[in-house]
Amino acid sequence: MLSWLSMAEHRTIRMSDLAELSRGSLSRLSNVVKRLEQRELVRRAPDPTNGRYTNAVLTDAGWACVVRAAPGHVNAVRQFIFNPLSAEHVEVLREISGLIADRIRSGPPAATDLADLAAAQNSCCEPENRAQDQPLC
Repeated sequence: MLSWLSMAEHRTIRMSDLAELSRGSLSRLSNVVKRLEQRELVRRAPDPTNGRYTNAVLTDAGWACVVRAAPGHVNAVRQFIFNPLSAEHVEVLREISGLIADRIRSGPPAATDLADLAAAQNSCCEPENRAQDQPLC
């Protein structure tokens, strides 16, 4: 949450948008933001453009927390993700990540896509449709 807020314009995001970013419910996000508010890292404020919305705003203390955490976070990502990879692996990871990000941005699959996927998964589990050495689902 703090990272997303730190990258947002004016360090502010509508609560509903923040819930979508985190792929969580608004009520769950509200609980998380409540704990961050108690630590004075985030505050809630009415959206000045539409009073029906509430914004989450990163406080100066929240920004300082992000700044303190950034070097350790960057080092951990380098150590555990990028250092073991060759330049070719990194390029493949970039391509795959781009495809995944595009799919996430496009929203959830249509109900018909989900039905087709479920049917395909179920049919592969039927004995007549699976290879001899393939385990049951």
